[in-house]
Amino acid sequence: MGKILKYLRQSTGWALLILMLLGLQAYCDLSLPQYTSDIVDVGIQQGGIAHGVPEAIRQAEMENLFLFLEDGERQTVEGSYQLLSTENFSEEEYVRYRRQYPAVGEEPLLIRKKLSDEALKELNEILSRAEAGFMMARQMGLEVSELSPEMAAGIMAELTTQTEALSDSMLSQLGTAYVKAEYEVIGVDLKKLQTDYLFFSGLKMLGIALLAMAASVLVCLIASKVAASVGMRLRGQVFRKVISFSGGEMDRFSTSSLITRSTNDIQQVQLVTVLLLRMVLYAPIIGIGGLFKVIRSGASMAWIIGVAVLAVSCLVVILMAVAMPKFKLMQKLVDRVNLVAREILTGLPVIRAFSREKHEEARFDAANRDLTRTMLFTNRCMSFMMPAMMFIMNGITVLIIWTGAHGIEGGNLQVGDMMAFITYTMQIVMAFLMITMVSIMLPRAAVAANRIDEVLTTKVSIEEKASPIPLPKDAKGIVEFNHVSFRYPGAGNDVLHDITFTAKPGETTAFIGSTGSGKSTLVNLLPRLYDVTEGSITVDGVDIRELSIQELREQIGFVPQKGVLFSGTIASNLRFGRRDADEDEIREAATIAQAADFVEEKPEKYESHIAQGGANVSGGQKQRLSIARAVAKKPNIYVFDDSFSALDFKTDATLRKALNEYAAGSTKLVVAQRVSTILHAEQIIVLDEGRIAGKGTHEELLKNCEVYRQIAGSQLSEEELTGKSEEKSVIGSEGKEELGHV
Repeated sequence: MGKILKYLRQSTGWALLILMLLGLQAYCDLSLPQYTSDIVDVGIQQGGIAHGVPEAIRQAEMENLFLFLEDGERQTVEGSYQLLSTENFSEEEYVRYRRQYPAVGEEPLLIRKKLSDEALKELNEILSRAEAGFMMARQMGLEVSELSPEMAAGIMAELTTQTEALSDSMLSQLGTAYVKAEYEVIGVDLKKLQTDYLFFSGLKMLGIALLAMAASVLVCLIASKVAASVGMRLRGQVFRKVISFSGGEMDRFSTSSLITRSTNDIQQVQLVTVLLLRMVLYAPIIGIGGLFKVIRSGASMAWIIGVAVLAVSCLVVILMAVAMPKFKLMQKLVDRVNLVAREILTGLPVIRAFSREKHEEARFDAANRDLTRTMLFTNRCMSFMMPAMMFIMNGITVLIIWTGAHGIEGGNLQVGDMMAFITYTMQIVMAFLMITMVSIMLPRAAVAANRIDEVLTTKVSIEEKASPIPLPKDAKGIVEFNHVSFRYPGAGNDVLHDITFTAKPGETTAFIGSTGSGKSTLVNLLPRLYDVTEGSITVDGVDIRELSIQELREQIGFVPQKGVLFSGTIASNLRFGRRDADEDEIREAATIAQAADFVEEKPEKYESHIAQGGANVSGGQKQRLSIARAVAKKPNIYVFDDSFSALDFKTDATLRKALNEYAAGSTKLVVAQRVSTILHAEQIIVLDEGRIAGKGTHEELLKNCEVYRQIAGSQLSEEELTGKSEEKSVIGSEGKEELGHV
């Protein structure tokens, strides 16, 4: 949760705006139940009369009400009304009021003054009791105008005894009955009064509902935008971090895991971000607001909310205990499916060659079934939650109605109040449900966030200095290995031991040895794909750890052991190392790499499409294009990691001759398995179990290095070893001449 909130830090402004909109939406949602209650209680039951304070009342009738009031209360009432006369009102107002209450005629009429809400509430409490006393006297068959003050006091005492159990709203309802009767006497159109109240109340509800909808839509749009921005930032951060990884970090995270973290994991965080902004922020607002409304209503059913929350809590705890472990397992199973699928798709030719389709299908099916079973289990748990929640909510509704019916029967509750209480209770329960549903989804998102954070917080083992040393302006590409040793992270033994040599411009330094002797590892140290464990590597006298990584790698044209091409065109791949290479330079690089012939045969030539990974070109073509890409870069140092293995002898010799002529002043490091590839190198370094077993030219090594002699003997005939069989060479006299130049 903390990590997800950390990702939202850059969107604080949007989050505050969402919070304000949610507050507006909650205010609207919490207002609607009260309007519903008013429509039922006031609009339907009370005929549109909201309280026991009449807008207008006959003066004689008010004198009757004064019998049931104390002196202080009487003064309050008198101060709230004024006699309808030309002295108190303008002529226009006087005429309007007489037309509004036509049944009064010229009888003295009192008009209520404009009062504040607090004054109106106080006046309603006073008049409602007086009006209830008046109606009680009428029910007793007494003529109110003939009552003595003592008799009126006795009636009010009896009324107090009978209405102790009644709520204020019920007393107000008794008052509205009196007002309704008075309005009928003075000529008020009661049907129009009721219709107008219902119409305007409904119009207000519609406006509030539209406002709530607008706020909700805006929240959804902004939350989606924020979540999408978080996802975009995370994908960018993860990608940039992975790009900066050295071989050590790449070995720690599998490719399939990094893909899952960059896609599925970020998608989970993005989904939960929307839920956090839309539901988790809204739930406490609506829940606390609903609770405040329930307490303020004075209904004696608040204990039902406690029952509802307890029932929901029990359900959620059970479901979380069952489903939580499965949610945590799900991301690992997604990793597993991606891993198996990637292995199968990458190794499809090998799988077909060995007729292992059925086995691989079974392997993928097993991973797929494990994930499917886990997802089905969690989905079933989640699908069980909603019916169970609806059962609880419907049960709570029945309980409220059953309890509320007794309250209505006893005069302690009105129908509209009960309806509002049901709505508020559902809002509180739904708020709690929203939080719990998100809390169930959070574990999976938390796992995803931890996996993303694990990538982002991984300390990169290869870092450049804060103030790197620049290379000399006349850099030539002199490479020196000084007592270099290296071991892979976590390994117990060194892969390379005390390697020392110098590779000079204009010369070829070759590396040969048995499989696993450390040749590829050695050349991978130069571009800092790994850092040395001991010793140092210098370029033109500067330790490569002191250089800017970008400047170092700009000096190197690297051709990996496995040719890698990117989706695009042949031209875009050849310009990969130098984007400003023109058409002539591209053609020249392809010609040197012996790739021009097959490129020119294609209909679109250098604009021909290259599929992902170079799947639409052969292994030899891919290798030649990889070499052409390095040549087009025009570096000071060339590194060929067994990059001629897919070439035939003649193409190999021709390519190396052209390369030697083109890059005569560059330093060339060549890893090879074939002795013929490095036969005429100025310096051959023989590696055996990570150590230098010999160093020198071909002739020198034949004399003083047993390991090299064994390798050469296994590949060349006796005549080839002594250099006396040019005419019998596999590549012919022309090819041998080319080989000699190399």
